[in-house]
Amino acid sequence: MNAPHLPAFVDWLKIERGYSPHTVECYSRDVIEFFQNIDKKIKTEEVNREHIGSYISSLYLVNSGSSVARKMSALRTFFRYCLRQGHLTVDPLAGIAGPKRSRHIPTYLTVDEVFSLLEEPKKKDRFFLRDRAIMELIYSTGMRVSEAVATNLADADFSAELIKIRGKGKKERLVPFGSTAGETLQQWLPARNNMIVDRITRGDEPEREAFFLNNRGTRLTVRSVERLVAGYGLRAGIGVRVTPHALRHSFATHLLEMGMDLRMVQELLGHASLSTTQQYTHLNLEHLSKVYDDAHPQAKKSCDQNK
Repeated sequence: MNAPHLPAFVDWLKIERGYSPHTVECYSRDVIEFFQNIDKKIKTEEVNREHIGSYISSLYLVNSGSSVARKMSALRTFFRYCLRQGHLTVDPLAGIAGPKRSRHIPTYLTVDEVFSLLEEPKKKDRFFLRDRAIMELIYSTGMRVSEAVATNLADADFSAELIKIRGKGKKERLVPFGSTAGETLQQWLPARNNMIVDRITRGDEPEREAFFLNNRGTRLTVRSVERLVAGYGLRAGIGVRVTPHALRHSFATHLLEMGMDLRMVQELLGHASLSTTQQYTHLNLEHLSKVYDDAHPQAKKSCDQNK
């Protein structure tokens, strides 16, 4: 591979842009894949539109449109970085459009389904207080699962019912969590503190700052939360696969159904762009249409006439 600027690019993504480790890994892998697929003798500054076009064409043979779009985004970021650093005089991706992404309508739960899910952790479950608390927190704040597991004890202000969330790009936001979530979170704290004392007694060094711990006294992982949410979703008899992201989508959808302004929802979710939040307006329109059909006399009349 002939990309000597890749290590510095990776550092720039981490330090300057504040990208998550997952995104940095994906971008790095995409750049490496590109240079492995073109002539290995070609240097970064020799890459041109023909190389890019040929590579993109090959991607469509084995990748979905969304995957191609992500790989192009990685390459676009890399070559723009090289241009800014003076390694290039021309951006080889300039003017090359990526594939149009199909509009993805996010999965969300009804209010009743959310309540069933939150009530599913029982005393027979070893970490039922923790599991109930983290699901309640995600639904009550709309935070990402990565933000939930990164939460520290000091981030929660129980008197003000606010929590500090460290989001993408190292951006922080304060989000209210409500009295019900506050009670659930505080119910978990004694068990959490006992776990820390137990690990210290055993000679271990637990993660004392982390709000949510696993049985080893270390910070709960994203994968662990995904598994536990899916498990409780199955037990609750919910007809779709339940994920932490579905809880986040449910938070946004339910707020819009209650009439909250879209820009306020954008702030709570930590979206940089309003267009990202607008995916939820489709769901809200579906809800309004259903309410109209159920309540409006003319809607009922036309339905009856069509029978």
